[in-house]
Amino acid sequence: MREPLRFLLAAALGGGLAAAAVVVISPGGGTTTRTVPATTRVAANALASDQHTHETLAHLIYERAAPSVVAISATTQTGGLFGGTQGDSGSGIVVGAKGLILTNNHVVAGASSITIQFGGTGGATRRARVVGVDASDDLALLAVKPGTLKLTPLRFGDSARVHVGDPAFAIGNPYTYDQTLTVGVISALDRTITSPNGATITGVIQTDAALNPGNSGGPLLNAQGQIIGVNSQIASGGGVYGAGGNSGIGFALPSAAVLHDLATLDHGAARAG
Repeated sequence: MREPLRFLLAAALGGGLAAAAVVVISPGGGTTTRTVPATTRVAANALASDQHTHETLAHLIYERAAPSVVAISATTQTGGLFGGTQGDSGSGIVVGAKGLILTNNHVVAGASSITIQFGGTGGATRRARVVGVDASDDLALLAVKPGTLKLTPLRFGDSARVHVGDPAFAIGNPYTYDQTLTVGVISALDRTITSPNGATITGVIQTDAALNPGNSGGPLLNAQGQIIGVNSQIASGGGVYGAGGNSGIGFALPSAAVLHDLATLDHGAARAG
């Protein structure tokens, strides 16, 4: 995105013009044209300003959203003669100030023990229980007792208003590196993926923001820091859930479908107490 801006400035300066028309592309995709004096210093400042705006946006989104993204550790009892346990990790999103956490069902399915960590390494931990599941959409709602913790739910955006090329920001717990931010764009819309139970999920958002094992259940955010998707799968040589890492093809469940499910899951959570 910065190359066209650099080319415009260089061309104007090279022609000895007194002023240059600079097209500034905002993180939200809009453009603004302004006329600036054609000096090398102003050209450099315009480029630096564009860089600063992008970096500031990512920083602000992270600062606001990261406290509402949690790391999840799930322990499952294994069978066999001697038994034992195995662990899985993922991410979750605070969706209720009283302790409701949204994640992927495949992160916690079959778990005998679930631990939520808030605020990254060294942060407070709480035991969680599953209060609602939609296995076909690979979503699960967890509940914790926050105690003295002040939880701030993340806001949802409208996935129907997302366009290819829009900026995308993912926060999660890849390979247990908690509170990790990755940045990319919306790569495609209306993808189809398969839930772990074999159900078809449609309307999925594709992004090149780096997703790895452990990002599952974390948010995909727009430039306003709103949830537009729940990161769920990646395409790689290791398969969508396996040992493979980021290949630049990640999939997020769209917020419109997530909100529809969340209403049902939350109702079930209220009945469960």
